[in-house]
Amino acid sequence: MPLPPPPNDGTAMLAGDALDGQVALVTGGGTGLGRAIAVELARAGCAVGIVSRDAQHRAAGITAVEAVGGRCAEAECDVRDADQIKAAFDQIEAALGPVTILVNNAAANFPVLAQDTSPNAWRAVNSIVVDGTFFCSKELHARVVREGGSGSIINIVATQAFTGGPGMAHASAAKAAVINMTKSLAVEWAPDGVRVNAIAPGLFPHEEMREDLAALRTQGPNVDATRSPAGRLGERREIGWAVTWLASPFASFITGHTLVVDGANWLRRDFVMPPFTPVAEQLSAVLRKAE
Repeated sequence: MPLPPPPNDGTAMLAGDALDGQVALVTGGGTGLGRAIAVELARAGCAVGIVSRDAQHRAAGITAVEAVGGRCAEAECDVRDADQIKAAFDQIEAALGPVTILVNNAAANFPVLAQDTSPNAWRAVNSIVVDGTFFCSKELHARVVREGGSGSIINIVATQAFTGGPGMAHASAAKAAVINMTKSLAVEWAPDGVRVNAIAPGLFPHEEMREDLAALRTQGPNVDATRSPAGRLGERREIGWAVTWLASPFASFITGHTLVVDGANWLRRDFVMPPFTPVAEQLSAVLRKAE
């Protein structure tokens, strides 16, 4: 029997006024997990700023937040550029008020062997994940200190940051750096009233997954449930609830922590491991099929 399913979609994790007066900025908040995070923050009373390079993505995020009665604004931003980040914070602040919660969700990843990873691909992924997280976090910290209040930063990482990620060396290295950054900033910024935590999601497939990532599921998406000790996949709202709780006053003594939300999947080990297939063979077979 698998782990029980979560409460129904639309169930608020906290009271509707738990985050009243708070303003969250969610990078990549218009699609996938980012949109689910934005919606659950709104359900808890938070005003939400959607930040993305893509106008259609921003519009989708605003629609989703407003559908649950939330206040929302959007700003175009490439998180690799510190000046654009400052401008985005200014735009969200002008529309909703000072930002007190930051969710660093924007990321880049794609399956590729290490020997085939170009310098540009390596730099692009690390710039978005590592530089973007740091630049956004630094901006939130500066504003909270200037206002004399408190703030919460939640970084979305990945369990491959703990284990390594064959076929994803660029992304797993970047996420590992963010976990380290989370710990460092938590210590530095606790005296300033800023908490810094991270969440490592497990298997949360959704309809907006990149085609090359979906292609790795050669037997269809449902087979992933049989690969997890939980016996099921994650529902996007479960990440939204985790972020909402970490951002809330109920987690006010938690900082520097990485919360894994994956049904114990990353801990899975067999007494007798299955035969090993080189990653190069796995990727070449899948990518040929996708073509």
